Amino acid sequence: MAKHGTARDDRRPTVGDLRTVRGKSEGSAAVSRADSLDRLIHERLRLGIVSALAVNDSLSFSDLKKLMKTTDGNLSVHARKLEEAEYIACTKSFEGRMPKTEYRLTAAGRRALERYLDHMEALIRATRER
Repeated sequence: MAKHGTARDDRRPTVGDLRTVRGKSEGSAAVSRADSLDRLIHERLRLGIVSALAVNDSLSFSDLKKLMKTTDGNLSVHARKLEEAEYIACTKSFEGRMPKTEYRLTAAGRRALERYLDHMEALIRATRER
């Protein structure tokens, strides 16, 4: 049995793959803007976390879990990725005997969100201009 291409055959199409499908040129401004999106923020739950923190000084783990309508484990994994990238900061404390985890957006996180939104706006403009 013959193999099909490379390991890329097992992955979802990327913007680069769509260039070929749509016949867009490699130099397309819209495609280059899409390629430069921050993949860390682009994931739905992480974008939600960063966006929620952008309009609040801080949010507790419980508040974020309710806002995002997700599970403890899912929120923990995505928050940790954002924390490792220094986009959010985490403070752990106790209220009485109950642990409390608070998150806030860092300056780097705010800049990353602003860059992401600028890229999305440019991509939308370029798409609508066609």
